[in-house]
Amino acid sequence: MRRYDDPVEVRRGQVGSLEAPEQFLWRGRLWKVRAVLAHWVETGPWWAGARDSAARDLLAERELWRVEAGVGPGGAGVFELALDWSDGSWQLVGCLD
Repeated sequence: MRRYDDPVEVRRGQVGSLEAPEQFLWRGRLWKVRAVLAHWVETGPWWAGARDSAARDLLAERELWRVEAGVGPGGAGVFELALDWSDGSWQLVGCLD
């Protein structure tokens, strides 16, 4: 999987039975999510934050989605999208196409 740190615009919606990223705009192309392959949460560096603030630790977490997406009838790939809970921004962090 190639690693990226590219900002993306994400529209959430229903993918199967899940509320998940439904579409994302990356490098001028609109990708439609066909399937959610995995979903997890990564915690931030807890050792670097203030020890008395649980809220700060929660804000350092990010939600990751591994999805299969395509730009038409063909041309599908597997992508990892990350939602940064601290500011609500989305990043494309990995791609296997």
